[in-house]
Amino acid sequence: MSGEGGPLTATRPAPSAEDAAAAVSRMRDMSADLRGCAVLRSDGEALAASGDPERWQEAAAVLLGAADLAGEGQVDSLHVATEDGEVFAVRHRDLTMVAVSERFALASLMLFDIRTVLRDLAAGRGPAEGRV
Repeated sequence: MSGEGGPLTATRPAPSAEDAAAAVSRMRDMSADLRGCAVLRSDGEALAASGDPERWQEAAAVLLGAADLAGEGQVDSLHVATEDGEVFAVRHRDLTMVAVSERFALASLMLFDIRTVLRDLAAGRGPAEGRV
């Protein structure tokens, strides 16, 4: 993974759009129930998305903003189920992944997969490097 996307920490650069696109692709490969997902920076800008990046940015801002009102700070993760599908979001360092799945997706597995993909992306590990 290249890491040309700007600073993530003092020692590790933020992932590039190409790296984020690879993470979106990896997530799609990992979950048959996934309808789509996006990787966003801490400022809410989509680095990569399976659909329209602006639509993902807007939806993520509303979703995460509402979830943050539930506590005294930013939520680390969330899961919302409706009759039509499920929504997941995980924040890790300066990155967020938001994903939409079919109804009755196994929530614990979806959240685990999202966390794994985000941690690998933040650490600069590619798909093959991140798997054990």
